[in-house]
Amino acid sequence: MKWSEISIHTTHEATEAVANILHEAGASGVIIEDSHEPDKIHEDRFGEIYELNKDDFPAEGVIVKAYLPVNSFLIETVKEISESVNDLADYGLDIGMNIVKTNEVDEEDWATAWKKYYHPVKISERFTIVPTWETYTPVASDELIIELDPGMAFGTGTHPTTVMCLQALEKYVKKGDRVIDVGTGSGVLAIGAALLGASHVHALDLDEVAVTAAKENIHLNKVHETIQVTHGNLLDSVKDPASIIVANILAEVIMTFSQDAFDILPNEGLFIVSGIIAQKRDLVKEDLIAKGFEIVESVLMEEWVAIVASKRSA
Repeated sequence: MKWSEISIHTTHEATEAVANILHEAGASGVIIEDSHEPDKIHEDRFGEIYELNKDDFPAEGVIVKAYLPVNSFLIETVKEISESVNDLADYGLDIGMNIVKTNEVDEEDWATAWKKYYHPVKISERFTIVPTWETYTPVASDELIIELDPGMAFGTGTHPTTVMCLQALEKYVKKGDRVIDVGTGSGVLAIGAALLGASHVHALDLDEVAVTAAKENIHLNKVHETIQVTHGNLLDSVKDPASIIVANILAEVIMTFSQDAFDILPNEGLFIVSGIIAQKRDLVKEDLIAKGFEIVESVLMEEWVAIVASKRSA
């Protein structure tokens, strides 16, 4: 079977939005070639155990790749993808070069091409992300291993926004906490919360492909008895209380449901949010404060921001 590799050269700011467009077009996963990645690995901030070749990455920005079957609808699909990416500018996102390319590949090449970009990586004091085909031996007795197969999911768990969310969960989740993961994607944050001792995690996503991927990854990590995965739009269908709500979503989306998060959380409950480009940090902070939250901390990694906010006592 023939597959078409769709690659879009864009900015760091638009990466997640472009990836989402590709998923909506039918891609079951994406490859993200980040120009910052080789330099980040050389810094060795979290004890990464692999090296990358700079020639495999763009000189600037990000290239997002996905694979779609070659069929009679492909030309129209690529056109719709290109138009959707162009439309992101209307939402204030910088789409950068916005170069869209296609390349036909054989099924065997498609099935394995992305694996060279994905190896075990230690992203925090306790969490290590490990692809299912790699053999990895924990280096510490309290190390928490999250196994992922990005071929069936949305990401590798090593994007700065995901890393900051996992680090925040590691810092704030207490044994017995109830956690809600909004826009779960691959399920990596829900898995992390469960491994940290949460008694119940409710993971939601509007994309049914994400719901399926999350369930598969959750079973892979043997935390399916703790995590409930449902198809839902943000917090619209959530009625049960939670100690912590985590959301790795674009800034504009966070502000649309921050009031719902405030209403669900108990006093001193935490709202952990990321997916925020640095230029929009103050905008999100102001929104959270206006809704009644108190900012606990704000963390910057590369040009991305994560914010931890606490519901103030009345």
